[in-house]
Amino acid sequence: MPATLVTGASSGIGWELAKEFAQGGDDVVVVARSEDKLEDLASQIEREHRVKATVITSDLAKPDAVDHLCRQLQERGLHIDNLVNNAGFGALGRFAELSADRQTEMLMVNVVALTRLTRQLLPAMIERRRGGVLNVGSIAAYQAGPNMSVYYASKAYVLSFTEGLREELQSSGLHVTCLEPGPTETGFGDDSGMGRLKSFSSQAMTAAVVAKAGYDGYRNNEDVVIPGWKNRLIVTSTAFVPRVVTRKLVAKLQGA
Repeated sequence: MPATLVTGASSGIGWELAKEFAQGGDDVVVVARSEDKLEDLASQIEREHRVKATVITSDLAKPDAVDHLCRQLQERGLHIDNLVNNAGFGALGRFAELSADRQTEMLMVNVVALTRLTRQLLPAMIERRRGGVLNVGSIAAYQAGPNMSVYYASKAYVLSFTEGLREELQSSGLHVTCLEPGPTETGFGDDSGMGRLKSFSSQAMTAAVVAKAGYDGYRNNEDVVIPGWKNRLIVTSTAFVPRVVTRKLVAKLQGA
């Protein structure tokens, strides 16, 4: 039975992606900090889809989290075919005023853990010639983000990394896809502070719709998936508008 590992699976897009892969017939390994929420998800998945769901708690902001996670996989005899790097968070505010520790943790989760976990699990996928990597980014990747500079930069990394990795693995038989959602009804809005912005809340899609688009795109081996025509229009328009204009617009929308 193929196995899929989903990080940040305790809520939102990660929760829904775990259910999508389970519905598709995969065993799932769900990873996040909240054990209670993961246990609820695992029970639901096993009850509804008749696959195995394994819970592993991990705080990916910690420097040794990925290595500890991989040791647990090895100890439990779990071989991962599909890796879904969904864990991530943001913080609204000026760079010089936001906590340095919080912004460092953001990079650890959004960039470092994503990169290291991919590197740890990818060689076995290449050897088996099956599976692949689905990275969850954001349409924030396509422009600078004043008042949320580190988050936007981290998502630009995710997109660039995914596209580069896809080219490297072109003849491997693996799928490599980047899911680039816009505003989505998850805990992200509350956690980051973005939820209080009208421009965010008025355009938010449901996590289930976003996850379905990402799952289908990954199974079809699409390179980039942008759910929602409004989000696709925003991304397309960035190619025709000078970056100085887009960053000033984002600054205005985000109160910089």
